Amino acid sequence: MSRPATRLTDTKKVSGELFSLTYGALVAQIVKDYQSVEDVNKQLEKMGYNVGVRIIEDFLARTKEGKCADFRETAEKVQAAFKLYLNMSPTVTSWSAASDQFSLVFEANPIAEFVELPDNYADLQYSNILCGAIRGALEMVHIEVAAWFAQDNLKGDSVTELRVKFIRKVEDTVPAGDD
Repeated sequence: MSRPATRLTDTKKVSGELFSLTYGALVAQIVKDYQSVEDVNKQLEKMGYNVGVRIIEDFLARTKEGKCADFRETAEKVQAAFKLYLNMSPTVTSWSAASDQFSLVFEANPIAEFVELPDNYADLQYSNILCGAIRGALEMVHIEVAAWFAQDNLKGDSVTELRVKFIRKVEDTVPAGDD
């Protein structure tokens, strides 16, 4: 009697592929539920925002990170979060002269790994959940940002580039009557 052959599988790759396929099914359902691509883009960003609001606490607990001294340090922590949660390390690049804007460049976007956009969905921001997650997470640590895709592999670009722009530091406020 022979032993069954055992295959060594990379569990991170398997779980990454499962995540990619599950996310694709979610996007497909949102496309069915909403009439316009613009509405789908808004929903993906909103979902990402909600993820970011919740995931920041886990990130801070796992990494034991303190407050960022500047926006460059914030960019490094965003990069570390991509490695921690999605097992990918985007390159932080293209800083603005004022150091208030940077790019995260992905050679390959793992959540869009098995995706081809039909021509009638050319305006779909398929990975918009990532922009929302960055915005939500940073808002919870009192940093308001805007995030958008400047380039996208799905649109024929050689890389996926996500831009992040610092808007303002959000001050702590005390609700009325809680003086």
